[in-house]
Amino acid sequence: MSKISIIVPIYKNEANIKPFYEDFCKNIKPYIEDYEIIMVHDASPDNSWEVMKELVEADSRVRLIKLSRNFGAIAASFTGIMYATGDCVTVKACDLQEPPELIIEMYQKWKNGAKSVIAIRESRNDSCFTNFFSRIYYKLVQKLIISDMPKGGFDTYLIDRSVAKRIVDINDRNSPITLQVLWMGFGPEKVYYERRKREIGKSSWTFSKKLKLFVDSFIGFSYVPIRIVSVIGIFFAFLAFAWGIYLIVAKCLGKINVQGYTTIIVLILFSSGLIMFTLGMLGEYIWRTLDATRRRPISIIDDMVNMENENERDNNYRQ
Repeated sequence: MSKISIIVPIYKNEANIKPFYEDFCKNIKPYIEDYEIIMVHDASPDNSWEVMKELVEADSRVRLIKLSRNFGAIAASFTGIMYATGDCVTVKACDLQEPPELIIEMYQKWKNGAKSVIAIRESRNDSCFTNFFSRIYYKLVQKLIISDMPKGGFDTYLIDRSVAKRIVDINDRNSPITLQVLWMGFGPEKVYYERRKREIGKSSWTFSKKLKLFVDSFIGFSYVPIRIVSVIGIFFAFLAFAWGIYLIVAKCLGKINVQGYTTIIVLILFSSGLIMFTLGMLGEYIWRTLDATRRRPISIIDDMVNMENENERDNNYRQ
């Protein structure tokens, strides 16, 4: 009998937890053989933890992890994958914007032999800003990072246990799990859906988080940013050399009588800005290299409810 692990990151979603579970029981549970729901409390400031514990009392297959602070949705999802015991694993948001039949479709494709299934958004009922950012982000990812990225992008996926083990082994803390799933290959199967409008609560997916996702995606999977810096550096080095030759020739011909104050200041400011931009880009790569070499855990667990201990989890993933 196959078992599916459903990972649910929780942050500022107190009002959605019980509707999420009720939706699962009504629309998903009858169509799967066995399951576990691993809810990861990402230091949510509301009453989510207490509501989550009420679900454990009603269903022994609901398992809880509480993180010591807010590590972000990617870290919360990764933590859930580490402790998943199912034959396949999926990550589902608690906001009910993905239709429940999506998991059933992915689960059936997995049962038919697919190791990786991705759910592609054909349309989404979000704000204009969110839609605009999403289109730009996925277009750039498709052109510059992974050409197989679907046009509408994807947030939801279902992966085989063997793929989940590889994600845990890679332990890439500074890149989205969705890109890791696509990068690993395994000929991902595709399902399509329309993203619903959020009915309860407000999204905590802020602009700063979107910007971090953008930077992490490009630095974690592409050499394009550093190549751009190199090309800009070569271009301005050539420009400076040509300008220097021109000034020397003009001076020898007596065409320069008064040295241009404006030109000097503009060149100094522009070249200084270019240097700072270059150093900042290099710093992004160096920071991520340092972060990886320190091998700090991607998250720290404060409490668990109805969970196996860490040694059992390690043995589980060595199988």
